Amino acid sequence: MTEALLAEIARPVPEADVTASGELYTRVAWRIVPVMFCCYVLAYLDRINIGYAQLQMKADLGFSDAVYGLGAGIFFLGYFLFEVPSNLLLVKVGARKTITRIMVVWGLVSAAMAFIQTPWMFYGMRFLLGMFEAGFFPGAILYLTFWFPGAYRGRMIALFASATAIAGLIGGPLSGWIMNDLAGAMGLRGWQWMFIIEGLPATAIGVFVFCYLDDRPGDAKWLTPGEKALIEQHLRAEQGPAAADGAAADGAAAHGLASLWTTMRDPTIYMLAFSWFAFICGIYMISFWLPTIIKEMGVANPLHVGLLAAIPYGIAIAATIAIGLHSDRTLERRWHCALPALCTTAGLIGLTFSGGHVILSFAFLSLAAIGTTTVVPLFWSIPTAYLKGANAAAGIALINTLGLIGGFLSPFVLGIIKTSTGSLDWGNWLMAGMMAVGALVILTQVRPGMLREAGRGVPS
Repeated sequence: MTEALLAEIARPVPEADVTASGELYTRVAWRIVPVMFCCYVLAYLDRINIGYAQLQMKADLGFSDAVYGLGAGIFFLGYFLFEVPSNLLLVKVGARKTITRIMVVWGLVSAAMAFIQTPWMFYGMRFLLGMFEAGFFPGAILYLTFWFPGAYRGRMIALFASATAIAGLIGGPLSGWIMNDLAGAMGLRGWQWMFIIEGLPATAIGVFVFCYLDDRPGDAKWLTPGEKALIEQHLRAEQGPAAADGAAADGAAAHGLASLWTTMRDPTIYMLAFSWFAFICGIYMISFWLPTIIKEMGVANPLHVGLLAAIPYGIAIAATIAIGLHSDRTLERRWHCALPALCTTAGLIGLTFSGGHVILSFAFLSLAAIGTTTVVPLFWSIPTAYLKGANAAAGIALINTLGLIGGFLSPFVLGIIKTSTGSLDWGNWLMAGMMAVGALVILTQVRPGMLREAGRGVPS
């Protein structure tokens, strides 16, 4: 990330008074976003590197595609069970402690994946990885709402969420290189070294987070009292007086269960959760099965698989940031979320007709990757604008928790399809349909006027 990029991302939108403070929010962005970005790169890399490991691990351990699919998906059962409590705990104890706890433990568990031997060990470690990582993504989204009002939030979430594309861009070549060049070193397989080398840095950065981040603007020694007051004023204008100060944290902690109950009675939450579920199915179709798709094009060397896997993610990075910026400037969220999802639909369907043609296949894979990476920040700009005050923590976690059921079902079902038919074509059609359904739900259930963001004066 360059200074020019962050300055552009924090450049004020001219319609509103809140955006007159672009210089302040540029500085806030420089302080917070790069660290959170790096954390998410490591989180996502440790989540999806199983897709590269299985290229060697299945043969070494005798695992079928169905065993791999179940193990890849079981991560999300642990995530499902512990995400809402983790996000409510973040509001109570603060972002620093929560993110540190998550990163330190998940790094150790990810590295320990190197020593699995049986399917049940595989399932157990993936469940633990999901349990300990639970709450990181929704917690990070919530944390950004503590610092940035709506006029900046879409682009900040877009930059943060583009970490998934960066993880794919660097993770493929890195994983391929480790698996290819370190195989046999000290008696360990290449996939074992991959888990160790990619897992332990998360633990180290978790310690750094505790020393570096501040929970809220009011705690930041690098802001002047006037700057703290200005940020809090902007957030209050958007969410009411319960937000942006220490009282908000205390109130949310004291009434966490009440907030969760209120959120659970809101039907819009379930519409958003279903849409996220549909999107997640398509997202993890690409994340967990991209290396397999490339290998079946006739690419055997793990390093070459990793290098080729970086191409779709590289193309997706610029699209993710550009579309997030355009969404902020046009004050529109629904179509900016739905259209990328439909791009994934088109890409997955096109892939089934590519006939193994390498260039055509990569064109469709790139189209699908643009959709899956872009839809993440644009989707989350919707619930963060809809949910206010103490309900935000419970609502964001509940939407993500229910949606991530798709993270379990998608690889599990695809593994069965691959084992039964020897091909992922039927899986492509199924996940293309899910992405289209998710887009339709956003367009029909999120009505114009539901989303109001500070300093804009107009609905998104």
